[in-house]
Amino acid sequence: MFYLDNFFGKKVLKSDLLPELRHFFTTRECPVRGNDEFFKQSFGAKRIISPVQTHSANIRVVNDCSEYPDTDGLILAEQDTAVYLSFADCTPLIFYDTINRIAAVSHAGWRGTVSRIAALTVEKMCKEFGSKPQNIKVLIGPAISLCCYEVGEDVFSALMETVSDKSGLFKDRHVDLKKINARQLEEIGVKYIDICTYCTSCDNDLFFSYRKENGTPLRHNAVVVL
Repeated sequence: MFYLDNFFGKKVLKSDLLPELRHFFTTRECPVRGNDEFFKQSFGAKRIISPVQTHSANIRVVNDCSEYPDTDGLILAEQDTAVYLSFADCTPLIFYDTINRIAAVSHAGWRGTVSRIAALTVEKMCKEFGSKPQNIKVLIGPAISLCCYEVGEDVFSALMETVSDKSGLFKDRHVDLKKINARQLEEIGVKYIDICTYCTSCDNDLFFSYRKENGTPLRHNAVVVL
């Protein structure tokens, strides 16, 4: 279950599904970008990494590189390292392999969801680190919800093709990106998923919304530290 918590006097969102992992989703009060040094010191991390997101399905393992262009998923195995990705309606995903103790963060807008970036992240964790889907817990953070996310027929059709079981995911031309990503994960064997109920458009007082705020450049973040 998701709950609001306090981080140095600012509201952040956490999940009790992963008490063993340092993680949170920031709110409007607490953006990471531009405050890297503050967060690095707060985490006790040696470095903090954020990729250049392009709505791709490209996933990389964090290594000695300092820059990660054209990347929408990062897998983290290094201790004392923090990673974060940025969002404003798209779906944030945090992954944690409880056996191998590796984490990942991915960004799933409709393009990433069509490309099944959530499932691809799990598959890369399995390939690179020997993870098993049943040992991976996933948090699906605040994103625009079914109530507020109407799409065109081409996007609607493309998203429908990504899952076998379509029940509860689509209504008229509205789609539920959070639950579509969850269904994709369930269909490859992930058993532990916590889905945030916050809608970034309805709950615009807490989170940034690209749609509701007419293309705002501001972002909230999904943050993980090993």
